[in-house]
Amino acid sequence: MRVLVVEDEPLLAAQLRDALSAAGYAVDVADNGKDAHFSGEVEPYDAIVLDLGLPIIDGLTVLRRWRAAGRNMPVLILTARDAWHEKVAGIDAGADDYLTKPFHMEELLARVRALIRRAAGQASAEIACGPLVLDTRRGRVTVDGNPVTLTSHEYRLLAYLMHRPGQIVSRTELTEHLYAQDFDRDSNTIEVFIARLRRKLPPELIETVRGLGYRLACRT
Repeated sequence: MRVLVVEDEPLLAAQLRDALSAAGYAVDVADNGKDAHFSGEVEPYDAIVLDLGLPIIDGLTVLRRWRAAGRNMPVLILTARDAWHEKVAGIDAGADDYLTKPFHMEELLARVRALIRRAAGQASAEIACGPLVLDTRRGRVTVDGNPVTLTSHEYRLLAYLMHRPGQIVSRTELTEHLYAQDFDRDSNTIEVFIARLRRKLPPELIETVRGLGYRLACRT
């Protein structure tokens, strides 16, 4: 799962990056509206945290341009405490949720999780696939109730598949959602992570669809 943080205040941007990274996300950061607009246009984010008070191009304009271009990734806007008009304008411009500064980081993480779940059609914080259960609140994976230890990349890959049960996901798509923008990406490593996951999970859960990619096969 990959998130873009758009925040021009360096300390808050660093705190958001660190908290989201610790929660298992690949995180990119932009500190102005121009860079944010470009990143949101060309990169496939699972969610975006967008401050409205940005230099060069304001956040509301960036959001409107994304939506006008058909970019439908979930967007959580950050607004000042008393700027109720910003909240209304943000929602009207296509924001999916808003959070008022100052905020508790746990609330932001919960809202990001909820946005990503809803975008994937998942209602519960716990996503089940047969004996496999992903607890998105705690970042925990269990099989038949027994905990499974995963690396950050294994967890990120599995979480992406579990938000799309039954869908074929290509190696390229997994690579785009597994790594941040400045990471040296190699789609061949996806095969390595898939192999590791199969050793830790029931092997029949992750299917290889020849020439297309992988599919999480959830059977009752």
